Amino acid sequence: MIKQQHTKTSFFGFMFLLPTSLFALSLLLLLAFNGFSVFYIYLPGYLKSSPEPIKLLPENLSGEKTVTKLVSSVMYAVKEENPPDVSKTHLVQKPNVSMVPSPRPKQGRSTQQTLRTLGGGSGTKRKGVFATKVESFFQNSKCKPRFFMTWISSAESLSDRELLAIESVFKSHPKACLVIVSNSLDSKKGNSVLKPFLDLGFKLIAVHPDFDYIFNNTYAETWFNRLKKGNVDPGEVSLGQNLSNLLRLALLYKYGGVYIDTDVLVLKSFTSLRNVISAQSIDPETKNWSRLNNAVLIFDENHPLLFKFIQEFALTFDGNRWGHNGPYLVSRVVARVTGRPGFNFTVLPPSAFYPVDWTRIQSLFQGPKNASHSNWLKVKLKQIRMQSYAIHLWNRQSKNVEVQQGSIIQHIVSDCCIFCNSSESSFKVKK
Repeated sequence: MIKQQHTKTSFFGFMFLLPTSLFALSLLLLLAFNGFSVFYIYLPGYLKSSPEPIKLLPENLSGEKTVTKLVSSVMYAVKEENPPDVSKTHLVQKPNVSMVPSPRPKQGRSTQQTLRTLGGGSGTKRKGVFATKVESFFQNSKCKPRFFMTWISSAESLSDRELLAIESVFKSHPKACLVIVSNSLDSKKGNSVLKPFLDLGFKLIAVHPDFDYIFNNTYAETWFNRLKKGNVDPGEVSLGQNLSNLLRLALLYKYGGVYIDTDVLVLKSFTSLRNVISAQSIDPETKNWSRLNNAVLIFDENHPLLFKFIQEFALTFDGNRWGHNGPYLVSRVVARVTGRPGFNFTVLPPSAFYPVDWTRIQSLFQGPKNASHSNWLKVKLKQIRMQSYAIHLWNRQSKNVEVQQGSIIQHIVSDCCIFCNSSESSFKVKK
């Protein structure tokens, strides 16, 4: 009887302690799981799939001797969003780096059509023509300096305003060579447009671009091949505009010389300038540049800064943000390399090529309104003539603006024109 009572007591004791034991066991399991989570080591080598490696050319420039260093540069520049205004003394913050592989973009018809229009298709009909034509042109002309322009629109759309930019080159540099890289102007129509310059003995050619040759052995080559295969999203910004941004860099890297946009009027000789880029704007407080521009570039061939520009284009290309691959690109790179050994270049003040910002360019087209305004126009014109090598007309903002009688632009057109009657008529002077 006593044994039976003891058995019952043990059974009820066990049943009473069972929940407590289960609760304690749960706590132990929870602690073990948390400890495993905290001390778990993430090994990327055990991922089921890894991002597709970026294939880079093993360039040996500016101290980058190995592919390992190039890859570290990729990691630094993979995602660089909205860079702040930068100056010579500005320290660039380390960008956030995302190593998540981007989805493969689809190749749209517009990309292939644009490449065919620009002459960047994969056909072999013109292979070698660019190299032969340009090198023969330079050898036979024996000219100095070398100027480059690009024209991505039709030959019919080349107006007297763009022709005035060409006139200004030869007005200040009568012995210069000018190469216009353009699919549309390397044609019968283009030859007829440029014939008046040739008749006066000026040395210029229009030549169909060979992107494969121009981009060869640079970061641009890999980027362009990926674009043709559909592995680069061209974005919403004009692909032609972005290719022009890259083309100017590659041309100067291969040949050296001067690149100017077709809405830049040259005012005086560039012969004293070497390895220069100009600021577009200045920080009013620090007096350092806040933005550079790529409408005028003067560099020796194989210059390391051009190499960095091309590298930045290929590694950070964004076709959806205007200026990201152009003015903002050169600003980012110059801020990053300023003070580093191995780079030899000068940043000129805005007065050199951009004496008037795009927001105020229309003021140069206005005639005198009163005595005070007339005096301001005279002072500004004198300042431009003394301090500026060229003036960027910002055609996007000024192409439809009428030139008023007595305006600064009217005087500048007279200064730099060769075929002055047609040049002045192209600006439609309003009397």
